[in-house]
Amino acid sequence: MAYLELKNIHKSYTLNKTEKFPVLKGIDLKFDKGEFVSILGESGGGKSTLMNIIGGLDHDYDGDVILDGVSTRDFTEKQMDAYRRETIGFIFQSFNLISHLTVLDNVLVSLDMTTLTRAEKEQRAKDLLEQVGLKEHIKKHPNQLSGGQKQRVAIARALASDPEIIIADEPTGALDSKNTDEILEIMEGIARSGKLVIAVTHSEEVAHFGTRIVHMSDGVIDHDQANREKYPAPTEKSKRLVSKKLGVAAAYKNAYKHTMYYFWRNFLIMLGTGIGIFAVLLFSGLGNGISAFINQQINSLVNPSSVTVMKNTSGKQMSQAEFTSSIRQSSANPAAMLIKPSELAKLKTLKNVSAVQPGYQFSQYTLTLTGNAQPITGSSLQTWTKAYANGTVKSGTKPGKNEIVIDKSQAQSFLGAKKYKQIIGKTVSLSFTWIDSKQQPVVVKHDLKVVGIADGGQAGAITATNYSTMKAILKEAGATTDASFVSVNAKSINVTKTVAKEVNDLKINGKYAFGAITVGDILNTVSSYVKLATNVLAAIAGISLVVSALMIIVSMYMSVSERTKEIGVLRALGEGKRDISRLFTGESVLIGLFSAVLALVLAFGIGGLANKALYGLAKANMVIITPGNVGFAFVIAIVISFLAALLPARRAAKLDPIESLASE
Repeated sequence: MAYLELKNIHKSYTLNKTEKFPVLKGIDLKFDKGEFVSILGESGGGKSTLMNIIGGLDHDYDGDVILDGVSTRDFTEKQMDAYRRETIGFIFQSFNLISHLTVLDNVLVSLDMTTLTRAEKEQRAKDLLEQVGLKEHIKKHPNQLSGGQKQRVAIARALASDPEIIIADEPTGALDSKNTDEILEIMEGIARSGKLVIAVTHSEEVAHFGTRIVHMSDGVIDHDQANREKYPAPTEKSKRLVSKKLGVAAAYKNAYKHTMYYFWRNFLIMLGTGIGIFAVLLFSGLGNGISAFINQQINSLVNPSSVTVMKNTSGKQMSQAEFTSSIRQSSANPAAMLIKPSELAKLKTLKNVSAVQPGYQFSQYTLTLTGNAQPITGSSLQTWTKAYANGTVKSGTKPGKNEIVIDKSQAQSFLGAKKYKQIIGKTVSLSFTWIDSKQQPVVVKHDLKVVGIADGGQAGAITATNYSTMKAILKEAGATTDASFVSVNAKSINVTKTVAKEVNDLKINGKYAFGAITVGDILNTVSSYVKLATNVLAAIAGISLVVSALMIIVSMYMSVSERTKEIGVLRALGEGKRDISRLFTGESVLIGLFSAVLALVLAFGIGGLANKALYGLAKANMVIITPGNVGFAFVIAIVISFLAALLPARRAAKLDPIESLASE
């Protein structure tokens, strides 16, 4: 039984969608191992078409190709890929070496589809290159080789996966006579080793070098003669290599090699994508920094276990927005916000509460320093409660009887930036308007001793008096002494939210009586605005990523066009459509990863410079790039680059291998 048999092979091409043009007209041939068969004939006789059918590149024909007794007629596309990987080795007239790979790597392309270890693959590739006389050239690229050397590399690549059939399409067509003789000697040695060598040629010299000549003319076999006996099969069977599909790691490694070979050409795309990701990172980092700065400012002024309680005028449960609105209402209608002693008593019954402190808050007041005719105005005067953090007073002490703490900005307004601390111990006159029991306005005035200086910073000026003092002042002026807010302290920070919920759920006469706010609520409100602004800015910056994606798409389409012949070679070597697709998606993802790294370098570099420049003003880092931001940068880079490569990669995978090999 012949090793390879062609039975009644017919092949026609369709012209103008309807007209059939026959190329092969009933080809019947048998081949055995150890033969060196030359397919001779003029151009257009069907030789190359026949070779493409034998090589598994063309599956659209009538008839049958039988390999070692097994029909390939009904092979699936994946089975045909495996057939080429395991059985066929191609040698092309134009060499078809992959330009961005070294001589060694060109041979390793075939070996990447075997089960050999990495060391075994490299050793076999080096051994094959030594056999064809290229031991000293393994690190060179194809453009550094002569024509004869290139064909030797192509032969080594064809032999790498240990195929049983070598198909050579005009193997000496581009070589001089000296190189022709050397290549024919190598091919004869391949046949002598027990493999089947089939060479397509126009040359009578090449044809007579083999063991058999098959002459084709006008799509039929018109002559088939043996020049000499075929070579006998080896007495000892060598262990054949086991082939496998190209692994994901190998595909991405090949993509990496191409990316690095053309690194500077891809750098502009990386730079454009990197700048877009950098802008998103920078704005995200700025949002983180601003949020952290505000959190630090508020936490330095307010006790995190404190819950601020105010009157619920609606009788319904209050949302955060409604509670904020009620605070504004206290200045427009303060009488509605007053908390009576009986209501205050209800708060003291709550569990998880360690202290309940009534307090006063006034929206407008003036301070006049004794001996200084120029008063200053303020927008928030409160009584001191445990809601204030321990570090609120920067100089001096907390206010006691007939004492007041004023803000650093107010002290500087009175005495200047250098002498402002000298205000401690001096007397100021406090004046503001409140209401009496009949809701009529009452002017309240009183002299108080300054005992401390607070620094509200960006959160606003802090002016506070002792609760007992303020109650006595109000009583003396004829104003109501009902509290306008209550400070409730939770037993621990862990139960602060629980206490706030209990306050919000508390009812008097069937109606919700109070609204509560914690430091966390304040921070959440501020953070939500900061986050909104950050996301808007990041989204605007992210528009550039759309442009980057378009750049990647264009680049990948250009790469597909430039590498069309390479795609054909890889398909001929046994790579499947998915492998070709991975080659381009892998390259695009690598561009995305390099872009993300570039973006991180820019973000940390420029962010660090910004922090250094602003630290003197804010005493805090205003750009904070978190590990989450870093992870997001890589994710967005990979997703954008992968999606951008899908269409070009799909186009590459669909290319016909025969047409790809014929492209220039």
